[in-house]
Amino acid sequence: MDTNILLENGTNELEVLEFTLAGNHYGINVAKIREILTYQPVTPIPNAHPSVEGIFMPRDTMISVINLRNCLGLPDIDRDGLFIITNFNKLNIAFHVDEVCGIHRLSWADIITPDATINIEENGVSTGVIKLEDRLIVILDFEKIVTDISPETGLQISDLDDLEERNRSDSPIMVAEDSPLLSKLITDCLKKSGYTKLNVNNNGQELWDKLCDFRKSGDLNDKVHMVITDIEMPLMDGHRLTKLIKEDDDLKHIPVIIFSSLVNEEMRRKGEMLGADAQLTKPEIGKLVNAIDELLDKRKEFLAQKQE
Repeated sequence: MDTNILLENGTNELEVLEFTLAGNHYGINVAKIREILTYQPVTPIPNAHPSVEGIFMPRDTMISVINLRNCLGLPDIDRDGLFIITNFNKLNIAFHVDEVCGIHRLSWADIITPDATINIEENGVSTGVIKLEDRLIVILDFEKIVTDISPETGLQISDLDDLEERNRSDSPIMVAEDSPLLSKLITDCLKKSGYTKLNVNNNGQELWDKLCDFRKSGDLNDKVHMVITDIEMPLMDGHRLTKLIKEDDDLKHIPVIIFSSLVNEEMRRKGEMLGADAQLTKPEIGKLVNAIDELLDKRKEFLAQKQE
């Protein structure tokens, strides 16, 4: 199956790898996966987190192994199963699972967003649920799982400590981020850097609908100076959102920054093809603020030249 076209043209599609743990069905976005290996012995690390089995080095790359059963509070079993080798947030991590069931091509619109009863802000590890035939597949929030184990892999908020107090409240920014925890962290970081006029949305569809409303009401330029979007989101992903904005004559002047754990070489090429103005990986919050400053300065220059 050819997976190279899925997000390249902003089709709002993804492929999900279905796997099992203790008879339950879970999913991970194929875009995060490098390969799948059969279980092999690992080297334990002293005083490591209880969910970290150890490390191993296939092809000269050191990879940490996380026991997903332990993360989800499921009973442990003898060492067998499979390693799903992933790469996101510039990290190489293997997740130990029981079995792999197959790959499913879906639209982000098919993914049901979990409500607060199963995904409270601080503890939820599910980003969505898929109903497939006679079963439900829970899409896990792998970024949060890793951040809970190793907090320094999350947003590097300390990058903002050197910023002098400044006021950027004249620049309204729209944000699309489906993770409640990350949304709060990003919002807090942007406010700390002076950007206090924020319009935060749970997914690309919600943000797109608001953009269309702003255009209808005639106050688009007053309501939004920039869009910051994740890639993985229910209903509409960040690539589809970027494509819609950059192909619209009324909206294409709005700078779009993709801020996602999935920004690797391949994803960067796709984002460039769709017209993204900048692309940054999730830990780099300091670089995000620098990119916002730079793109908003360019926007001001462009509008000033247009008025001359």
